[in-house]
Amino acid sequence: MSRTGKLAAAVLLGAAVFSAPAGAQGTPQTVEIVKVDVQKLSAGYRASKVIDSSVINDANQTIGTIEDLLISTDGKDPYAVLSIGGFLGMGSHLVVVPYANLKVVDNKVMLPGGTKATLAMLPEFKFAPK
Repeated sequence: MSRTGKLAAAVLLGAAVFSAPAGAQGTPQTVEIVKVDVQKLSAGYRASKVIDSSVINDANQTIGTIEDLLISTDGKDPYAVLSIGGFLGMGSHLVVVPYANLKVVDNKVMLPGGTKATLAMLPEFKFAPK
């Protein structure tokens, strides 16, 4: 194809693309704006600081480590993925507990009433493949 032919094809293609009507934009959406107390929120706990924290029980025994944080598909409920058992990451498995069950006391993450045995009775959690 000659240089002029290529240029003409490019111009026609460009004209077709830019003159096509815009596709449906969907239903107009509204976003609810909520006023947040930023002072109170700034004293909260960042996920990046909570992940890898040890989880202790009432007897100050380490019963697991926070591996990750998950949000339910409806976006309402946060969960903590805990790594339990094993030694140095070997032989451990994951379980999930509602984040609301965890308490932060003196910068330590606590699962009141939790034990290694009760966590081991929870079903093993596996992340969904991508």
